Amino acid sequence: MSKPKRSAALDLSGDTIATIRRLWQSQMRAHWRMLAVVLLCIGLVAGATGLYPVLIKHAFDAFTNKDTQAILYAPLFVIAVTSVRGFSLLAQSVLTNKVVTQIEADMQTDLYGHLIDADLAQLGEESPAALTQRFTTDFAFIKEALTRISTVFLRDLAQIIALICAMLWIDPVLTIAAALVVPFAAIPIGRIGKKLRRVANSTQEQIGAMAGLVSESLSGARVAKTFSLEGYLKQRAWRAFDEVRKLKMKAANARGRLDPLLEVGGGVAVAGVLVLIGLRISRGESTVGEFTGFVTALLLAAQPMRSIGNLNAIVQEAMAALKRYYAIMDRSPTIVDQPGAADLQVSAGAIAFDRVSFHYHSGATALRDVTLNVPAGAVTALVGRSGSGKSTLMALVPRLYDVTDGAVRIDGADVRAVTLQSLRRQIAVVSQDVVLFDDTVHANIAFGRPDATDAEIQAAAEAAAAHGFISRLPEGYATRVGHGGSRLSGGERQRISLARAILKDAPVLLLDEATSALDAESEQIVQTALARLMRGRTTLVIAHRLATVREADQIVVMDQGQIIETGTHAVLVEAGGVYARLSRMQLVDDSPVATSPGVA
Repeated sequence: MSKPKRSAALDLSGDTIATIRRLWQSQMRAHWRMLAVVLLCIGLVAGATGLYPVLIKHAFDAFTNKDTQAILYAPLFVIAVTSVRGFSLLAQSVLTNKVVTQIEADMQTDLYGHLIDADLAQLGEESPAALTQRFTTDFAFIKEALTRISTVFLRDLAQIIALICAMLWIDPVLTIAAALVVPFAAIPIGRIGKKLRRVANSTQEQIGAMAGLVSESLSGARVAKTFSLEGYLKQRAWRAFDEVRKLKMKAANARGRLDPLLEVGGGVAVAGVLVLIGLRISRGESTVGEFTGFVTALLLAAQPMRSIGNLNAIVQEAMAALKRYYAIMDRSPTIVDQPGAADLQVSAGAIAFDRVSFHYHSGATALRDVTLNVPAGAVTALVGRSGSGKSTLMALVPRLYDVTDGAVRIDGADVRAVTLQSLRRQIAVVSQDVVLFDDTVHANIAFGRPDATDAEIQAAAEAAAAHGFISRLPEGYATRVGHGGSRLSGGERQRISLARAILKDAPVLLLDEATSALDAESEQIVQTALARLMRGRTTLVIAHRLATVREADQIVVMDQGQIIETGTHAVLVEAGGVYARLSRMQLVDDSPVATSPGVA
Protein backbone atom coordinates (compact mmCIF):
# COMPACT_ATOMS: atom_id res chain seq x y z
CA MET A 1 0.00 0.00 0.00
CA SER A 2 1.48 3.32 -1.03
CA LYS A 3 2.01 6.04 1.53
CA PRO A 4 -0.66 8.78 1.26
CA LYS A 5 0.55 12.16 0.13
CA ARG A 6 0.68 14.95 2.68
CA SER A 7 -1.93 17.56 1.94
CA ALA A 8 -1.10 20.35 4.35
CA ALA A 9 -0.51 23.74 2.76
CA LEU A 10 2.50 24.28 4.97
CA ASP A 11 5.10 21.53 4.49
CA LEU A 12 5.47 19.88 7.89
CA SER A 13 7.50 16.86 6.82
CA GLY A 14 9.70 15.09 9.33
CA ASP A 15 12.72 16.77 7.81
CA THR A 16 11.19 20.23 8.25
CA ILE A 17 10.00 19.51 11.79
CA ALA A 18 13.46 18.24 12.76
CA THR A 19 15.07 21.42 11.42
CA ILE A 20 12.55 23.62 13.25
CA ARG A 21 13.07 21.63 16.46
CA ARG A 22 16.81 22.13 16.20
CA LEU A 23 16.34 25.86 15.60
CA TRP A 24 14.15 26.02 18.72
CA GLN A 25 16.63 24.12 20.88
CA SER A 26 19.76 25.91 19.69
CA GLN A 27 18.53 29.49 19.28
CA MET A 28 14.90 30.20 20.12
CA ARG A 29 14.48 28.51 23.50
CA ALA A 30 16.74 31.06 25.20
CA HIS A 31 14.12 33.73 24.37
CA TRP A 32 11.09 31.75 25.58
CA ARG A 33 9.87 34.50 27.94
CA MET A 34 9.66 37.09 25.19
CA LEU A 35 8.15 34.52 22.82
CA ALA A 36 5.51 33.76 25.46
CA VAL A 37 4.54 37.44 25.53
CA VAL A 38 4.35 37.39 21.72
CA LEU A 39 1.97 34.42 21.94
CA LEU A 40 -0.14 36.30 24.48
CA CYS A 41 -0.40 39.23 22.06
CA ILE A 42 -1.33 36.80 19.27
CA GLY A 43 -4.06 35.38 21.48
CA LEU A 44 -5.48 38.84 22.13
CA VAL A 45 -5.43 39.67 18.40
CA ALA A 46 -7.16 36.39 17.54
CA GLY A 47 -9.77 36.80 20.27
CA ALA A 48 -10.58 40.33 19.15
CA THR A 49 -10.80 39.22 15.51
CA GLY A 50 -13.16 36.39 16.43
CA LEU A 51 -15.46 38.89 18.14
CA TYR A 52 -15.89 40.97 14.96
CA PRO A 53 -18.50 38.73 13.25
CA VAL A 54 -20.25 38.13 16.58
CA LEU A 55 -20.61 41.89 17.12
CA ILE A 56 -21.86 42.34 13.55
CA LYS A 57 -24.44 39.56 13.99
CA HIS A 58 -25.76 41.11 17.19
CA ALA A 59 -25.80 44.59 15.64
CA PHE A 60 -27.87 43.48 12.63
CA ASP A 61 -30.18 41.47 14.85
CA ALA A 62 -30.58 44.57 17.05
CA PHE A 63 -31.44 46.67 13.98
CA THR A 64 -33.94 44.05 12.83
CA ASN A 65 -35.54 43.81 16.29
CA LYS A 66 -35.22 47.58 16.91
CA ASP A 67 -33.38 46.95 20.21
CA THR A 68 -32.43 50.55 21.14
CA GLN A 69 -30.17 49.60 24.09
CA ALA A 70 -28.15 47.12 22.02
CA ILE A 71 -27.80 49.69 19.22
CA LEU A 72 -26.41 52.25 21.69
CA TYR A 73 -23.88 49.84 23.23
CA ALA A 74 -22.67 48.31 19.94
CA PRO A 75 -20.27 51.21 19.00
CA LEU A 76 -18.65 51.05 22.46
CA PHE A 77 -18.01 47.32 22.11
CA VAL A 78 -16.57 47.89 18.62
CA ILE A 79 -14.18 50.58 19.93
CA ALA A 80 -13.07 48.34 22.83
CA VAL A 81 -12.46 45.33 20.59
CA THR A 82 -10.59 47.28 17.89
CA SER A 83 -8.44 49.01 20.54
CA VAL A 84 -7.42 45.69 22.09
CA ARG A 85 -6.61 44.31 18.64
CA GLY A 86 -4.67 47.39 17.52
CA PHE A 87 -2.44 47.65 20.61
CA SER A 88 -1.88 43.88 20.62
CA LEU A 89 -0.79 44.02 16.97
CA LEU A 90 1.68 46.80 17.77
CA ALA A 91 3.14 44.97 20.78
CA GLN A 92 3.43 41.73 18.81
CA SER A 93 5.18 43.45 15.90
CA VAL A 94 7.72 45.22 18.14
CA LEU A 95 8.50 42.15 20.26
CA THR A 96 8.71 39.86 17.21
CA ASN A 97 11.19 42.17 15.50
CA LYS A 98 13.26 42.36 18.69
CA VAL A 99 13.50 38.61 19.24
CA VAL A 100 13.98 37.74 15.54
CA THR A 101 16.82 40.23 15.05
CA GLN A 102 18.47 38.89 18.22
CA ILE A 103 18.18 35.30 16.98
CA GLU A 104 19.64 36.36 13.62
CA ALA A 105 22.57 38.10 15.34
CA ASP A 106 23.16 35.06 17.57
CA MET A 107 23.21 32.73 14.57
CA GLN A 108 25.56 35.01 12.64
CA THR A 109 27.87 35.18 15.67
CA ASP A 110 27.85 31.40 16.04
CA LEU A 111 28.52 30.86 12.34
CA TYR A 112 31.36 33.38 12.29
CA GLY A 113 32.94 31.82 15.39
CA HIS A 114 32.61 28.36 13.86
CA LEU A 115 34.26 29.47 10.60
CA ILE A 116 37.10 31.18 12.47
CA ASP A 117 37.71 27.97 14.44
CA ALA A 118 37.39 25.73 11.37
CA ASP A 119 40.33 23.91 9.83
CA LEU A 120 41.99 25.49 6.80
CA ALA A 121 40.98 22.47 4.75
CA GLN A 122 37.32 23.04 5.62
CA LEU A 123 37.50 26.75 4.83
CA GLY A 124 39.06 25.97 1.46
CA GLU A 125 36.04 23.95 0.33
CA GLU A 126 34.15 27.16 -0.53
CA SER A 127 35.28 30.56 -1.70
CA PRO A 128 35.35 33.43 0.83
CA ALA A 129 32.65 35.18 -1.17
CA ALA A 130 30.37 32.12 -1.01
CA LEU A 131 30.88 31.87 2.74
CA THR A 132 30.22 35.60 3.12
CA GLN A 133 26.96 35.12 1.24
CA ARG A 134 25.76 32.95 4.13
CA PHE A 135 25.69 36.07 6.30
CA THR A 136 23.57 38.04 3.83
CA THR A 137 21.23 36.11 1.52
CA ASP A 138 20.76 33.01 3.70
CA PHE A 139 20.07 34.96 6.87
CA ALA A 140 17.68 37.24 4.99
CA PHE A 141 15.57 34.17 4.16
CA ILE A 142 15.77 32.90 7.74
CA LYS A 143 14.85 36.23 9.28
CA GLU A 144 11.95 36.69 6.87
CA ALA A 145 10.60 33.23 7.69
CA LEU A 146 10.91 33.70 11.46
CA THR A 147 9.12 37.04 11.23
CA ARG A 148 6.38 35.65 9.02
CA ILE A 149 5.89 32.58 11.23
CA SER A 150 5.05 34.91 14.10
CA THR A 151 3.18 37.63 12.24
CA VAL A 152 1.53 35.38 9.64
CA PHE A 153 1.45 31.72 10.58
CA LEU A 154 0.85 31.86 14.35
CA ARG A 155 -1.21 35.04 14.34
CA ASP A 156 -3.25 34.21 11.27
CA LEU A 157 -3.71 30.59 12.34
CA ALA A 158 -5.01 31.81 15.71
CA GLN A 159 -7.31 34.26 13.93
CA ILE A 160 -8.62 31.53 11.64
CA ILE A 161 -9.33 29.29 14.64
CA ALA A 162 -11.12 32.16 16.39
CA LEU A 163 -13.15 32.93 13.27
CA ILE A 164 -14.03 29.26 12.78
CA CYS A 165 -15.25 29.17 16.37
CA ALA A 166 -17.36 32.25 15.63
CA MET A 167 -18.75 30.65 12.45
CA LEU A 168 -19.56 27.44 14.32
CA TRP A 169 -21.38 29.45 16.94
CA ILE A 170 -23.32 31.37 14.29
CA ASP A 171 -24.12 28.43 11.96
CA PRO A 172 -22.39 24.98 12.25
CA VAL A 173 -23.91 23.64 9.01
CA LEU A 174 -22.52 26.45 6.87
CA THR A 175 -19.13 26.14 8.56
CA ILE A 176 -18.86 22.46 7.63
CA ALA A 177 -19.90 23.22 4.05
CA ALA A 178 -17.23 25.92 3.69
CA ALA A 179 -14.55 23.65 5.21
CA LEU A 180 -15.04 21.01 2.50
CA VAL A 181 -13.34 23.29 -0.05
CA VAL A 182 -10.03 23.65 1.87
CA PRO A 183 -8.41 20.25 1.07
CA PHE A 184 -8.80 20.80 -2.68
CA ALA A 185 -6.58 23.89 -2.51
CA ALA A 186 -4.17 22.47 0.10
CA ILE A 187 -2.97 19.50 -1.98
CA PRO A 188 -1.47 21.50 -4.92
CA ILE A 189 -0.11 24.13 -2.50
CA GLY A 190 1.85 21.43 -0.67
CA ARG A 191 3.32 20.16 -3.95
CA ILE A 192 4.34 23.68 -4.98
CA GLY A 193 6.08 24.15 -1.61
CA LYS A 194 8.25 21.06 -2.10
CA LYS A 195 9.31 22.28 -5.53
CA LEU A 196 10.12 25.70 -4.07
CA ARG A 197 12.51 24.18 -1.54
CA ARG A 198 14.49 22.42 -4.27
CA VAL A 199 14.62 25.59 -6.36
CA ALA A 200 15.53 27.74 -3.32
CA ASN A 201 18.46 25.48 -2.41
CA SER A 202 19.81 25.58 -5.97
CA THR A 203 19.32 29.35 -6.12
CA GLN A 204 21.21 30.01 -2.89
CA GLU A 205 24.11 27.81 -3.99
CA GLN A 206 24.25 29.54 -7.37
CA ILE A 207 24.17 32.98 -5.73
CA GLY A 208 27.16 31.93 -3.61
CA ALA A 209 29.04 30.84 -6.72
CA MET A 210 28.09 34.08 -8.44
CA ALA A 211 29.40 36.11 -5.49
CA GLY A 212 32.68 34.21 -5.67
CA LEU A 213 32.97 34.87 -9.40
CA VAL A 214 32.36 38.62 -8.98
CA SER A 215 34.86 38.85 -6.12
CA GLU A 216 37.47 36.91 -8.09
CA SER A 217 36.97 39.06 -11.20
CA LEU A 218 37.22 42.39 -9.39
CA SER A 219 40.27 41.35 -7.35
CA GLY A 220 41.96 40.27 -10.58
CA ALA A 221 41.08 43.42 -12.52
CA ARG A 222 44.75 44.29 -13.13
CA VAL A 223 45.46 40.92 -14.78
CA ALA A 224 42.18 41.02 -16.69
CA LYS A 225 42.98 44.38 -18.25
CA THR A 226 46.59 43.46 -18.96
CA PHE A 227 45.54 40.33 -20.87
CA SER A 228 42.38 41.90 -22.36
CA LEU A 229 40.13 39.40 -20.60
CA GLU A 230 37.16 41.74 -20.25
CA GLY A 231 35.14 39.82 -22.86
CA TYR A 232 35.88 36.46 -21.26
CA LEU A 233 34.92 37.72 -17.78
CA LYS A 234 31.72 39.34 -19.05
CA GLN A 235 30.66 36.14 -20.81
CA ARG A 236 31.47 34.09 -17.72
CA ALA A 237 29.51 36.46 -15.49
CA TRP A 238 26.57 36.54 -17.90
CA ARG A 239 26.24 32.74 -17.68
CA ALA A 240 26.26 32.90 -13.87
CA PHE A 241 23.74 35.77 -13.75
CA ASP A 242 21.51 34.02 -16.27
CA GLU A 243 21.51 30.82 -14.24
CA VAL A 244 20.43 32.75 -11.14
CA ARG A 245 17.77 34.49 -13.24
CA LYS A 246 16.34 31.17 -14.44
CA LEU A 247 16.21 29.79 -10.91
CA LYS A 248 14.52 32.94 -9.62
CA MET A 249 12.00 32.70 -12.46
CA LYS A 250 11.19 29.12 -11.47
CA ALA A 251 10.63 30.20 -7.87
CA ALA A 252 8.52 33.21 -8.92
CA ASN A 253 6.38 31.07 -11.26
CA ALA A 254 5.83 28.51 -8.51
CA ARG A 255 4.85 31.20 -6.02
CA GLY A 256 2.63 32.82 -8.66
CA ARG A 257 0.43 29.69 -8.81
CA LEU A 258 -0.51 30.05 -5.16
CA ASP A 259 -2.66 33.18 -5.42
CA PRO A 260 -4.97 31.82 -8.15
CA LEU A 261 -5.46 28.58 -6.20
CA LEU A 262 -6.26 30.46 -3.02
CA GLU A 263 -8.48 32.95 -4.87
CA VAL A 264 -10.49 30.24 -6.61
CA GLY A 265 -10.78 28.21 -3.42
CA GLY A 266 -12.03 31.23 -1.49
CA GLY A 267 -14.47 32.15 -4.26
CA VAL A 268 -15.91 28.63 -4.36
CA ALA A 269 -16.35 28.67 -0.59
CA VAL A 270 -18.13 32.04 -0.60
CA ALA A 271 -20.35 31.01 -3.53
CA GLY A 272 -21.36 27.82 -1.77
CA VAL A 273 -22.12 29.70 1.42
CA LEU A 274 -24.27 32.24 -0.44
CA VAL A 275 -26.33 29.45 -2.04
CA LEU A 276 -26.83 27.59 1.23
CA ILE A 277 -27.56 30.63 3.37
CA GLY A 278 -30.02 31.95 0.78
CA LEU A 279 -31.91 28.68 1.01
CA ARG A 280 -31.81 28.72 4.83
CA ILE A 281 -33.07 32.32 5.02
CA SER A 282 -35.88 31.56 2.56
CA ARG A 283 -36.94 28.64 4.80
CA GLY A 284 -36.74 30.76 7.94
CA GLU A 285 -33.82 28.69 9.34
CA SER A 286 -31.45 31.67 9.53
CA THR A 287 -31.57 35.43 10.10
CA VAL A 288 -30.04 38.36 8.23
CA GLY A 289 -27.79 38.97 11.26
CA GLU A 290 -26.48 35.38 11.12
CA PHE A 291 -25.94 35.70 7.38
CA THR A 292 -24.04 38.98 7.74
CA GLY A 293 -21.96 37.75 10.67
CA PHE A 294 -21.12 34.46 8.96
CA VAL A 295 -20.09 36.05 5.67
CA THR A 296 -18.03 38.62 7.58
CA ALA A 297 -16.21 35.83 9.41
CA LEU A 298 -15.65 33.94 6.16
CA LEU A 299 -14.27 37.00 4.39
CA LEU A 300 -12.07 37.85 7.40
CA ALA A 301 -10.69 34.28 7.35
CA ALA A 302 -9.93 34.42 3.61
CA GLN A 303 -6.97 36.80 3.94
CA PRO A 304 -5.11 34.91 6.71
CA MET A 305 -5.73 31.63 4.85
CA ARG A 306 -4.17 33.14 1.74
CA SER A 307 -1.23 34.43 3.79
CA ILE A 308 -0.62 30.97 5.28
CA GLY A 309 -0.75 29.47 1.79
CA ASN A 310 1.88 31.94 0.56
CA LEU A 311 3.95 31.38 3.72
CA ASN A 312 4.87 27.92 2.48
CA ALA A 313 7.08 29.43 -0.21
CA ILE A 314 8.96 31.57 2.30
CA VAL A 315 9.38 28.67 4.73
CA GLN A 316 10.83 26.42 2.03
CA GLU A 317 13.44 29.04 1.13
CA ALA A 318 14.30 29.42 4.81
CA MET A 319 14.54 25.63 5.26
CA ALA A 320 17.07 25.48 2.43
CA ALA A 321 19.08 28.27 4.08
CA LEU A 322 18.88 26.61 7.50
CA LYS A 323 20.13 23.32 6.07
CA ARG A 324 23.13 25.10 4.58
CA TYR A 325 23.72 26.82 7.94
CA TYR A 326 23.58 23.59 9.92
CA ALA A 327 25.67 21.76 7.31
CA ILE A 328 28.52 24.14 8.15
CA MET A 329 27.86 24.09 11.90
CA ASP A 330 27.95 20.27 11.89
CA ARG A 331 31.47 20.15 10.44
CA SER A 332 33.59 19.95 13.55
CA PRO A 333 37.25 21.00 13.31
CA THR A 334 39.67 18.10 13.45
CA ILE A 335 42.64 20.13 14.63
CA VAL A 336 41.75 20.53 18.29
CA ASP A 337 43.35 19.97 21.67
CA GLN A 338 43.59 16.29 22.55
CA PRO A 339 42.21 15.21 25.93
CA GLY A 340 44.80 15.93 28.60
CA ALA A 341 46.95 18.10 26.31
CA ALA A 342 49.61 20.01 28.24
CA ASP A 343 51.12 23.41 27.49
CA LEU A 344 54.24 23.35 25.31
CA GLN A 345 57.38 24.27 27.19
CA VAL A 346 60.15 25.34 24.81
CA SER A 347 63.69 25.16 26.15
CA ALA A 348 65.76 25.25 22.96
CA GLY A 349 63.29 25.16 20.06
CA ALA A 350 64.58 22.20 18.06
CA ILE A 351 62.08 20.90 15.49
CA ALA A 352 61.97 17.29 14.30
CA PHE A 353 59.95 15.89 11.40
CA ASP A 354 59.78 12.14 11.97
CA ARG A 355 58.74 10.11 8.88
CA VAL A 356 56.08 12.68 8.04
CA SER A 357 53.52 12.10 5.28
CA PHE A 358 50.57 14.29 4.42
CA HIS A 359 47.61 13.96 2.05
CA TYR A 360 45.05 16.64 1.30
CA HIS A 361 41.33 15.81 1.39
CA SER A 362 41.33 15.74 -2.38
CA GLY A 363 43.67 12.76 -2.19
CA ALA A 364 46.71 14.62 -3.48
CA THR A 365 49.94 13.63 -1.76
CA ALA A 366 51.96 16.62 -0.54
CA LEU A 367 54.63 14.91 1.61
CA ARG A 368 56.02 11.39 1.65
CA ASP A 369 58.08 9.96 4.51
CA VAL A 370 59.94 13.19 5.34
CA THR A 371 62.50 13.03 8.13
CA LEU A 372 64.28 16.25 9.05
CA ASN A 373 65.94 17.71 12.13
CA VAL A 374 65.91 21.50 12.46
CA PRO A 375 68.60 22.42 15.02
CA ALA A 376 67.68 24.79 17.83
CA GLY A 377 68.75 28.39 17.23
CA ALA A 378 69.86 27.67 13.65
CA VAL A 379 68.55 28.73 10.25
CA THR A 380 67.19 25.95 8.06
CA ALA A 381 66.17 26.86 4.51
CA LEU A 382 63.70 24.90 2.37
CA VAL A 383 64.24 25.25 -1.36
CA GLY A 384 62.76 23.58 -4.40
CA ARG A 385 60.37 24.24 -7.21
CA SER A 386 56.73 25.17 -6.61
CA GLY A 387 54.63 22.25 -5.44
CA SER A 388 57.57 20.39 -3.92
CA GLY A 389 55.99 20.44 -0.43
CA LYS A 390 57.86 23.30 1.27
CA SER A 391 54.82 25.30 2.38
CA THR A 392 52.98 22.19 3.50
CA LEU A 393 55.94 21.09 5.62
CA MET A 394 56.11 24.50 7.28
CA ALA A 395 52.32 24.57 7.87
CA LEU A 396 52.59 21.38 9.92
CA VAL A 397 54.66 23.12 12.62
CA PRO A 398 51.85 25.37 13.98
CA ARG A 399 49.30 22.62 13.18
CA LEU A 400 47.53 24.47 10.40
CA TYR A 401 47.24 20.88 9.16
CA ASP A 402 47.87 17.61 10.96
CA VAL A 403 50.20 14.96 9.58
CA THR A 404 48.65 11.94 7.91
CA ASP A 405 51.48 9.75 9.17
CA GLY A 406 54.51 10.35 11.35
CA ALA A 407 55.00 13.17 13.85
CA VAL A 408 56.25 16.75 14.19
CA ARG A 409 58.02 17.49 17.46
CA ILE A 410 59.35 20.61 19.15
CA ASP A 411 61.93 19.88 21.82
CA GLY A 412 60.72 16.27 21.77
CA ALA A 413 57.04 17.11 22.33
CA ASP A 414 54.59 15.99 19.63
CA VAL A 415 52.73 19.12 18.50
CA ARG A 416 49.47 17.13 18.57
CA ALA A 417 49.94 16.37 22.26
CA VAL A 418 50.16 19.99 23.41
CA THR A 419 47.53 22.72 23.49
CA LEU A 420 47.09 24.71 20.30
CA GLN A 421 47.27 28.00 22.16
CA SER A 422 50.60 27.20 23.81
CA LEU A 423 52.01 25.81 20.55
CA ARG A 424 51.13 28.85 18.45
CA ARG A 425 52.28 31.18 21.20
CA GLN A 426 55.81 29.84 20.63
CA ILE A 427 55.77 30.46 16.86
CA ALA A 428 56.01 33.69 14.86
CA VAL A 429 55.29 33.82 11.13
CA VAL A 430 56.35 36.31 8.46
CA SER A 431 55.16 35.56 4.92
CA GLN A 432 54.92 37.26 1.55
CA ASP A 433 51.13 37.38 1.89
CA VAL A 434 50.90 40.01 4.61
CA VAL A 435 47.55 40.00 6.40
CA LEU A 436 46.59 43.36 7.89
CA PHE A 437 43.13 44.07 9.23
CA ASP A 438 41.26 47.31 8.67
CA ASP A 439 42.31 48.71 12.03
CA THR A 440 45.02 51.02 13.32
CA VAL A 441 48.72 50.44 12.86
CA HIS A 442 48.97 50.09 16.64
CA ALA A 443 46.34 47.32 16.69
CA ASN A 444 47.90 45.41 13.77
CA ILE A 445 51.27 45.31 15.51
CA ALA A 446 49.71 44.49 18.89
CA PHE A 447 48.19 41.29 17.48
CA GLY A 448 51.63 39.81 18.11
CA ARG A 449 51.11 40.30 21.87
CA PRO A 450 47.80 41.94 22.86
CA ASP A 451 49.02 42.85 26.36
CA ALA A 452 52.04 44.80 25.07
CA THR A 453 52.56 48.40 26.16
CA ASP A 454 52.80 51.35 23.78
CA ALA A 455 56.53 51.52 24.46
CA GLU A 456 56.99 47.84 23.54
CA ILE A 457 54.97 48.28 20.35
CA GLN A 458 57.09 51.27 19.34
CA ALA A 459 60.28 49.35 20.15
CA ALA A 460 59.13 46.49 17.91
CA ALA A 461 58.36 48.97 15.12
CA GLU A 462 61.82 50.51 15.48
CA ALA A 463 63.44 47.06 15.30
CA ALA A 464 61.46 46.38 12.12
CA ALA A 465 62.55 49.72 10.60
CA ALA A 466 58.88 50.77 10.59
CA HIS A 467 58.79 53.55 13.20
CA GLY A 468 59.99 56.20 10.75
CA PHE A 469 57.23 55.83 8.16
CA ILE A 470 54.59 55.22 10.87
CA SER A 471 55.49 58.56 12.49
CA ARG A 472 54.90 60.29 9.17
CA LEU A 473 51.38 58.86 8.79
CA PRO A 474 48.50 61.35 9.36
CA GLU A 475 47.65 59.92 12.78
CA GLY A 476 50.84 58.00 13.48
CA TYR A 477 50.17 54.66 15.19
CA ALA A 478 46.44 55.53 15.32
CA THR A 479 46.19 55.60 11.51
CA ARG A 480 43.86 52.98 10.04
CA VAL A 481 45.60 50.87 7.41
CA GLY A 482 42.52 50.25 5.22
CA HIS A 483 41.18 46.97 3.89
CA GLY A 484 44.10 44.55 3.71
CA GLY A 485 46.50 47.44 4.40
CA SER A 486 45.52 49.15 1.15
CA ARG A 487 46.67 52.58 2.41
CA LEU A 488 50.25 51.34 2.80
CA SER A 489 52.89 50.25 0.29
CA GLY A 490 54.06 46.66 0.06
CA GLY A 491 57.25 47.37 1.97
CA GLU A 492 55.36 49.22 4.71
CA ARG A 493 52.90 46.38 5.12
CA GLN A 494 55.74 43.89 5.34
CA ARG A 495 57.52 45.91 8.03
CA ILE A 496 54.34 46.08 10.13
CA SER A 497 54.05 42.32 9.79
CA LEU A 498 57.67 42.02 10.85
CA ALA A 499 57.10 44.33 13.84
CA ARG A 500 54.25 42.05 14.88
CA ALA A 501 56.58 39.03 14.82
CA ILE A 502 59.29 40.93 16.73
CA LEU A 503 56.76 41.93 19.39
CA LYS A 504 55.66 38.31 19.79
CA ASP A 505 59.27 37.34 20.59
CA ALA A 506 58.65 33.65 19.92
CA PRO A 507 61.51 31.10 20.00
CA VAL A 508 60.46 29.55 16.65
CA LEU A 509 60.33 31.70 13.52
CA LEU A 510 58.76 30.70 10.19
CA LEU A 511 59.63 32.80 7.12
CA ASP A 512 57.72 32.11 3.92
CA GLU A 513 59.05 34.13 0.98
CA ALA A 514 59.03 37.16 3.26
CA THR A 515 60.67 39.59 0.81
CA SER A 516 59.96 38.09 -2.60
CA ALA A 517 57.35 40.73 -3.51
CA LEU A 518 59.40 43.76 -2.46
CA ASP A 519 61.49 46.17 -4.46
CA ALA A 520 65.26 46.21 -3.90
CA GLU A 521 65.25 49.09 -1.41
CA SER A 522 62.39 47.71 0.68
CA GLU A 523 63.91 44.24 0.56
CA GLN A 524 67.22 45.54 1.91
CA ILE A 525 65.43 47.25 4.82
CA VAL A 526 63.37 44.18 5.66
CA GLN A 527 66.39 41.86 5.26
CA THR A 528 68.32 43.87 7.83
CA ALA A 529 65.39 43.76 10.27
CA LEU A 530 64.93 40.04 9.70
CA ALA A 531 68.57 39.40 10.41
CA ARG A 532 68.14 40.93 13.86
CA LEU A 533 64.96 38.94 14.45
CA MET A 534 66.55 35.58 13.55
CA ARG A 535 69.40 35.81 16.03
CA GLY A 536 69.08 33.07 18.63
CA ARG A 537 65.84 31.70 17.19
CA THR A 538 65.07 28.43 15.45
CA THR A 539 64.27 29.65 11.96
CA LEU A 540 62.65 27.72 9.15
CA VAL A 541 62.81 29.57 5.83
CA ILE A 542 61.16 29.04 2.45
CA ALA A 543 62.95 30.72 -0.43
CA HIS A 544 63.01 30.57 -4.20
CA ARG A 545 65.91 33.00 -4.60
CA LEU A 546 68.90 31.02 -3.43
CA ALA A 547 71.01 34.13 -2.87
CA THR A 548 68.92 34.85 0.22
CA VAL A 549 69.61 31.49 1.90
CA ARG A 550 73.18 30.66 0.95
CA GLU A 551 74.47 31.36 4.47
CA ALA A 552 71.81 29.24 6.17
CA ASP A 553 73.13 26.67 8.64
CA GLN A 554 71.27 23.99 6.74
CA ILE A 555 69.70 23.96 3.28
CA VAL A 556 67.07 21.32 2.50
CA VAL A 557 66.18 20.65 -1.14
CA MET A 558 62.70 19.21 -1.74
CA ASP A 559 61.04 17.70 -4.77
CA GLN A 560 57.67 15.96 -5.13
CA GLY A 561 57.09 15.90 -1.39
CA GLN A 562 60.46 14.39 -0.47
CA ILE A 563 63.85 15.59 0.70
CA ILE A 564 66.44 14.91 -1.97
CA GLU A 565 69.45 16.89 -0.68
CA THR A 566 70.62 18.37 2.62
CA GLY A 567 73.70 20.39 3.47
CA THR A 568 75.28 23.84 3.49
CA HIS A 569 75.52 26.00 0.39
CA ALA A 570 79.14 25.06 -0.21
CA VAL A 571 78.57 21.35 0.29
CA LEU A 572 75.56 21.25 -2.01
CA VAL A 573 77.27 23.23 -4.75
CA GLU A 574 80.26 20.92 -4.52
CA ALA A 575 77.97 17.86 -4.75
CA GLY A 576 76.78 19.01 -8.16
CA GLY A 577 73.17 17.91 -7.64
CA VAL A 578 69.82 19.64 -7.94
CA TYR A 579 70.81 22.57 -5.70
CA ALA A 580 73.96 23.17 -7.72
CA ARG A 581 71.93 23.23 -10.92
CA LEU A 582 69.40 25.65 -9.41
CA SER A 583 72.26 27.79 -8.17
CA ARG A 584 73.82 28.00 -11.63
CA MET A 585 70.44 28.82 -13.18
CA GLN A 586 70.02 31.77 -10.83
CA LEU A 587 73.62 32.94 -11.46
CA VAL A 588 74.47 32.99 -7.78
CA ASP A 589 78.08 34.07 -7.32
CA ASP A 590 80.33 33.01 -4.47
CA SER A 591 80.40 36.36 -2.66
CA PRO A 592 78.50 36.58 0.64
CA VAL A 593 75.33 38.64 0.76
CA ALA A 594 75.28 41.77 2.89
CA THR A 595 72.65 40.60 5.35
CA SER A 596 71.89 37.47 7.26
CA PRO A 597 70.24 34.66 5.35
CA GLY A 598 66.84 33.19 5.59
CA VAL A 599 64.51 35.64 4.01
CA ALA A 600 62.63 35.60 0.77
